[in-house]
Formats: sequence, C-alpha cells, structure tokens
Amino acid sequence: MPDGSSTSHLFRPKLATVLGEHYSWTSLRHDAAAGLTVAVVALPLSMAIAVASGVSPDRGLYTAIVGGFLVSLLGGSRFQIGGPAGAFIVLMATTQARFGLDGLVLAVAMSGVMLTLMGISRVGGLIRHIPHAVTVGFTAAIAVTIVASQLTNLGGLRLAGAEPGPFFPKLAAILSARGSVNPNAVVIGVAVAAMILVIRRYRPTWPGMLLAVVAAAFATWGLGLPVETLGSRFGALASNLPTPHLPAV
Repeated sequence: MPDGSSTSHLFRPKLATVLGEHYSWTSLRHDAAAGLTVAVVALPLSMAIAVASGVSPDRGLYTAIVGGFLVSLLGGSRFQIGGPAGAFIVLMATTQARFGLDGLVLAVAMSGVMLTLMGISRVGGLIRHIPHAVTVGFTAAIAVTIVASQLTNLGGLRLAGAEPGPFFPKLAAILSARGSVNPNAVVIGVAVAAMILVIRRYRPTWPGMLLAVVAAAFATWGLGLPVETLGSRFGALASNLPTPHLPAV
C-alpha cells in the first residue's frame, strides 16, 4: 500500500527545498533585488486597492506585507511573486460596502477554504475548458469597472451623496457632479498615468508606479495644489500595528 512518500514533495514548501540545496549568497543578492522590485511596485498599488475597497491605505500595506510573506513561506513554486491584484478591487469594494470589514475578511477566509478543497479534489483542472473569450471579457469588464470607480477621485468631484455601486447609477452620479471638477486633480492624475506609461515604455526596469506617486506628492506639496490627499482624507497613518482579531461570523 502506498505510504505517500512519492508525493510528499508536492506538499513541501519550495522555500524549504531551496534552502536545503546549498543556497548561496549570490542567489540571496538576486532574490533580494527581485524582492525589492516587487515591494516598490506593490507599495502604491496596495494602498490604491485599499482606498478603492473602502478602507484606509494602511490596511493595504498590512495586507501586502502579511500576504507576501505567507506566499513566499508556503508557496509551491521556486519562482513566484505574491502581491496585490487589481482585479479584486471590485469584489472587495462590493463585499465591504454590503457586509462591512468583518464580512470582507470572513468572505476571504471562506474563499481560501474553497480553493483548498478545489485543490485537494483536483477540480481546478476544469479551468482549462473555460473559453479564452470568457477570460478576456471578464478582465476587460473588470478594467472598465475599476476606471469608472476612480473617475470621482480623478476629477476631484464632490458627489451629493454616497457613490452608487452599480455601474450605470455610478456614471449618472458622476455626470451630475461634473460641475465640481477640480482641474488640478485632473492634471495630477493624467500626469501620473502618463509618467507610468512612459517609464514602462523606455525604462521598464524602473519602478514606474512608485516614481510617479512620489513625483506627484512632491509636486502637490511644492506647488501647494488644492487637491485631496491621503492625509486630508484619512489622516495620519497609525504608528502602531492593529491587534489581530477574528471576524464576526
């Protein structure tokens, strides 16, 4: 009867495997450089996802740090990157708005359990039967939804009430507030997007997102532009870590 030794390596984290194969200082330097590159990209992206999801930016930093550490510690691949994914903004924002932060955390935990069960039962292979058009359509729709959710911030608009979640009511609310557009916010937003695209085109190895965010921050501060910032909306970041707690079930 099989004792499981032939498949035991599949459940061993690759970090343990690599460290057991005479991990060198050269490999450490290369991995450190790669990790720093991922970190500087994930820094502004994690804060942006947190804000778009309806929570304070520091929550995005905590999540990116803890999630990235766990992926690297327990992952099953020698070469992998663990970081925030923009496609989840819509799902997280909708869940947080309807069920609150505890409901969002509980939904994420339930998703993890479901994914684990799918992996154990090997039903994940069924994804190969999903048409490519479905994947592309889903990704494109997510991109359109994310763009629509950020038009208020891009234009510095002042809505009469809470921003609606559904797509078309959201657009109607944004159009009704078009008279409150802030030209400075539009210029800063467009300049940041342009800077990211230019750096990606001519200097792809540079951390374009981080450089664009830093440049925008210095321009706003140096020129005294009247635009809303993370500090004016959320206040100063907490100086201590939050106490972990289980979500209310």
